[in-house]
Amino acid sequence: MIYNKIYLRENDPDVFLEVIAPDKVGGYKRKALLVIPGGGYGTVCSDREGEPIALAFLPYGFASFVLHYSVNGKRFYPEQLIEASLAIKHIKDNAEEYGIDPEKVFTVGFSAGGHLSGCVATMWHKKEVYDAVDMPYGYNKPAGSMLIYPVISGIKEFSHIGSFRNLLGEDNPGAERKIEVSIEENVDEKTAPIFIMHTSNDQVVNIRHSLCLADALAKNKREFELHVYPDAPHGVALGNDITKCGNEKYSQETIAKWVEAAAMWAEKI
Repeated sequence: MIYNKIYLRENDPDVFLEVIAPDKVGGYKRKALLVIPGGGYGTVCSDREGEPIALAFLPYGFASFVLHYSVNGKRFYPEQLIEASLAIKHIKDNAEEYGIDPEKVFTVGFSAGGHLSGCVATMWHKKEVYDAVDMPYGYNKPAGSMLIYPVISGIKEFSHIGSFRNLLGEDNPGAERKIEVSIEENVDEKTAPIFIMHTSNDQVVNIRHSLCLADALAKNKREFELHVYPDAPHGVALGNDITKCGNEKYSQETIAKWVEAAAMWAEKI
């Protein structure tokens, strides 16, 4: 097993990758998974949405990389998108060492991390990214992105405004700024395939975030898969005993199947 910590920004101990990659087995090439925990862009919830997620995907042929990105006002958008792009660049640059297929690098994000995963899927081509990162065009585009109870829209009446305030560094961001970082407004022909999971009664990030994204993907004829489960609170993570942390509603056999569903979706990409 390769376990390592890779710093993505010089002299910044807060922005790094946790590498959780099995040793090579013959000529087998694994898929790579960039895991992006949530936390409303105020913190990084890696205890429930980081390493446990990485370990859960190992049996499905993934090597995983948990991203610790800028939060709590340290940097503002597009810096988080740049950091995710630096992470993908590192994974692809070192694909041989990690025993992965560089054409099969996926992302999975939760809540605000789902927003960042969605940014990577829809905004990978932004000029600001290439101004900051020296890489070929398209190098940071994921093979596909998994968005788990994601924050999507900054402009709808159900917007999770706290995440966007933290992301943009503004108490009252204007409409233009909010459109700039609303995932559904950035869906186009360049958008990577997307997998979405949400619960219908999420009281923190409304299900309509995922539904408005699905609508935008359908209108633009982009490939996606959507799973909506009926009853669980926000932050269900793996949906099993490993990440329930005392909340019985977080552990439900049906919801826990999302990991297998996402892995099978990635297998088809």
